[in-house]
Amino acid sequence: MKEIGKELAAYLDQKRLRASYASILHKVENDPDVRAFLQANQSKLATDAVSKGSAKLYEFVNEKEKIANNQETFAPGYYPRLIVNNHLIDITYEPQPEKMAADAAAAKDALVDAANMPKDFKDANLRDYDPAGREQALSEALSFVADYQPGQFSQGLYLTGNYGVGKTYLLGGIANALADRHIRTVILHVPTFSVEMRDAISDNSVLKRIHRIQDVPILVFDDIGGETLSPWFRDDVLGVILQYRMQERLATFFSSNLSMKNLQEFMAAGRNGQDDSLKANRIMARIKFLAKEVNIEGPDRRQQIVGRTN
Repeated sequence: MKEIGKELAAYLDQKRLRASYASILHKVENDPDVRAFLQANQSKLATDAVSKGSAKLYEFVNEKEKIANNQETFAPGYYPRLIVNNHLIDITYEPQPEKMAADAAAAKDALVDAANMPKDFKDANLRDYDPAGREQALSEALSFVADYQPGQFSQGLYLTGNYGVGKTYLLGGIANALADRHIRTVILHVPTFSVEMRDAISDNSVLKRIHRIQDVPILVFDDIGGETLSPWFRDDVLGVILQYRMQERLATFFSSNLSMKNLQEFMAAGRNGQDDSLKANRIMARIKFLAKEVNIEGPDRRQQIVGRTN
């Protein structure tokens, strides 16, 4: 093995730095990873590789020490590794397991676009879903996740039931399970979305916003029927998106406090008492093509959570 101590000492003497860097020399020449690297690569390294690579060796040892002491490093989340580069010593940085896990979690989170949704939605997990009164809904959700294949049409779910029974949470569990398979989901809270689209009229960005979401692999309309009735939103926003997704056979989900029958009645109400049944029928035909109605029963999950925290 190359005598790292003598070679590095000679280099430091030449630079008149030995007195200042005595501790550095000791640290580097006695580092087991440095010695193992030189031993393993002695046939690949140039004769002056240690002197030319002394700064790299010091950087390697110093960064390792910072990581061990939980100090701020040159490349947070990355671990230094010595390599041979053109017969000289070089250093590269590889992600630590914690960094890799954090990156994977961030990538998964990016697959679920859930603006304006509560935290329990983003943390939802099908394994934690209480099946009491919700057996069919959970079974349908698990079947969808297991069977869904991008590029092939799978009918989504129209989840209906009283406030707080777990409709939105179940949709979150589906979205997060699909994210594990690298499948993107966009969730729209319909009352909020309707306001945003109305505001988009002022900057002429309605179509741009529609095009941005209409072709995502999985699209969720949460709390449809909870918005203030607007024939414009029904026909020129919701109708356009649903028509596109029906034509392209894209999986679409809904949640609502209204059954499909009651949603149709809601959609049929026009301005000034006008009967918009024909337009409502067109909307509902698209919804029924895209999703299967499933009623969810059971106790109010929100009240159960509050009770456990009191």
